Amino acid sequence: MKHRPLIVVMSCFFVLSILSVFTLAGEEKRPPETVTIKLDGAKLPPVTFSHTIHVEKTKLECVACHHKDTDPKQPGACTKCHPVAEGKGEAPGAKDAFHKQCQTCHKESSAKGVKAPTKCNECHKK
Repeated sequence: MKHRPLIVVMSCFFVLSILSVFTLAGEEKRPPETVTIKLDGAKLPPVTFSHTIHVEKTKLECVACHHKDTDPKQPGACTKCHPVAEGKGEAPGAKDAFHKQCQTCHKESSAKGVKAPTKCNECHKK
């Protein structure tokens, strides 16, 4: 009986540890609210945009941007396939890939009357 308080405390700690593991395992990883695209050596400032707006308001599917990821809930780095150094791989370089991806969609949206940035300084803000 002398060790009973210690056993109770250790038992509580054990139960709480097990519960926290199951709670954390059940949590779904939420996408970030904002995303910043910054490439080493870029001449213009990084681009920061609302991931929430792109997902919720435009109803874009994950694969619209994360086109090669097998698990859209945990997308890999774009530079995994699109090298920062232009022309150093099979896929277009990161700068070209980002510009093509973003500009194409933004121009299509603007043509439909949905406001989207299409000029350099509208995305690359100082």
